[in-house]
This record gives sequence, C-alpha cells and structure tokens, in this order.
Amino acid sequence: MNPLINEIKSILDIARSNVVKAVNSELITSYWKIGEIIVRYEQNDSIRAEYGEQTLKHLSKELTKEFGKGFSRSNLQNMRAFYLNYDIYQTLSGKLNWSHYCELLSISDKDRRSFYEKEAINSNWSVRELKRQINTSLYERLLLSKGDINKQEVLNLAVKGIELAKPSDMIKDPYVFEFLGLPENKPVMENDLEKALTEQIEKFLLELGRGFMFVGTQQRVTINNTHYY
Repeated sequence: MNPLINEIKSILDIARSNVVKAVNSELITSYWKIGEIIVRYEQNDSIRAEYGEQTLKHLSKELTKEFGKGFSRSNLQNMRAFYLNYDIYQTLSGKLNWSHYCELLSISDKDRRSFYEKEAINSNWSVRELKRQINTSLYERLLLSKGDINKQEVLNLAVKGIELAKPSDMIKDPYVFEFLGLPENKPVMENDLEKALTEQIEKFLLELGRGFMFVGTQQRVTINNTHYY
C-alpha cells in the first residue's frame, strides 16, 4: 500500500480509537451520575418505596422520548445498581464499557465480581468472552485447582486476579472447551481434538489464559536428534 495512504490511515485509526474511548468514558460517567441521582432521591424519600418502580417506569418513558434508546427501566435499574456497587467513581476502569459492567452487576458475590472485573481488564476480554468465562465458572475452577480453598486465596483472586508468579500459575485445571461442540460422553481421537481446537484457535487461547500465542500446528521439535511434532 502507498506509504502516504498508510500514514493517513494510521492517524485516522488512532483518532477513531480515541473517540471510542472518550465516548465510552463519558457514557460510563453519565450512567454513574444518573444512578447516583436516583439513589439520592430514594434516600431522601422523594421516591417512596411503593412508588419506586413506577417512578423508574415514568422516568424511562420521559428519557426515551427525549434522548432515544438506552433508558429502559431495566437499564435505569442497572444504573442504580452501578452506583450502589461502585460508589467510589475512581475505582471504575476506562478499559471496560457499559456492557461489561452490566454483566458484572449480574454477579451478587463481591469477591467473585471483583475477580472477573480484574481479569476482564488484565486480559482485555470482550463482553462475549467475559460472559463465557462467567458461565464456565473460571473463578470456581481456579479456586478448586489450588486445593483447599481458604479466605486468603479468595481475597487474592478478588483483589489481583490471576497472578503469574510461577509457571504452574499459567495452567488452569480443568480447562473447559465447550465451544468445540465435541460429544462429552464419547472418547475423542487426538487428531479430532487438534482439528477442533485449531478451528476455534482464538477461543482456545483465551481459555488458556494470558501468556500464550499461536505459532502453528505440528511444529517440529528436535530433542537428542529425535524429531517430535
């Protein structure tokens, strides 16, 4: 490609990325502030408990009429929960978007939610990948793989996510490859497993965790003049 076009394309790509980040940051800030206003009115008895949901329904109708999509009653409930669970604005991450936070808000256990939040940031998970890791119980699998579960292990995972302090920390136990669509109750040939994994290589690497890259299939490794593949 023409160097002139390449240079301009690079500038535009960066600009678009910055715009997306700026819009996401403003959206997160706005939703947090809306949640704060709703909670403040509730706490001041301006919205009495018996009328709370009805008020959100009316608020949803008015905001949708004025600003369009994004203000359904369920989304307003998420904004309220957003503020209640992240009452310190500085703890929010610009690397996560509103859809990430909506998925995280579905987790009631604070330690479990904090773990998935840290991992979504550290591993740059998409919303789809975050949802998959939640559905396949990554948090619980990691705790079980460490043997006897204790409060310190729970706290470490919640505060720091997965720490890669030693080689064994990179290896999960067990792995979950439900996305391959292979029969669970039948033996699987190694060649069939390899073919299925390479066809779903992106999901496979995401399941392995951080620190892995795909080089190719059947790479030759020579040890003591013997070739292995």
